Amino acid sequence: MSRDLQLSGGEVIRTVLLVDDERDTRDLLARALERAGYRALTAETGEQALAVARAAEFVDVIVTDIVIGSDDRRGLRLMNELRAAGIAAPVVVITAYADVDKVKTALNDGAAHLLEKPFGSTELRAAIERVLGGGGARRHIESIFDGARLTEKERTVARHLLRGLSSSEIAALESNSPKTIRQHVSQIYAKCGVSTRAEFFLLAYER
Repeated sequence: MSRDLQLSGGEVIRTVLLVDDERDTRDLLARALERAGYRALTAETGEQALAVARAAEFVDVIVTDIVIGSDDRRGLRLMNELRAAGIAAPVVVITAYADVDKVKTALNDGAAHLLEKPFGSTELRAAIERVLGGGGARRHIESIFDGARLTEKERTVARHLLRGLSSSEIAALESNSPKTIRQHVSQIYAKCGVSTRAEFFLLAYER
């Protein structure tokens, strides 16, 4: 069977699995996605998400909140559980950028895009379209590096920053002193027009 649903005219319908424990939000976003031409599947819990994903013919993109119910990391574990189940769809993670630790985990676990709260259906569709465009967040990030004219060393340090590593951790990986890394970070921020790591995350994963 084909991985994609098709209309009679040959138009491909992409399938999005939306995981959110707030029913009103989940239903509102699902309806907006369907109006935009997507097939929207929904789940309230991580367990439901796994069951729905396994039962679906194919899922193109998974959108999940990090916090599901009383578990503030359920969405992060869901990413790994989906991969273990053989479901390789890219994941858009809904998060708060102030929570650097969770952002770090999401990036290290392979999130294709981060979507900051609050957001609307337009921002969600843009994130999905960026992921489906083939480059996801990585292509967007590299274009930012190009525009900022980062050196190869600065690009390396910037990628470490976006993984959530501290200056000391980056220094150990790159065999530099923390002071040298902090100098690179200052240059990166200046060239990218930001002043904090939170602003750098927002720039890299803007909606």
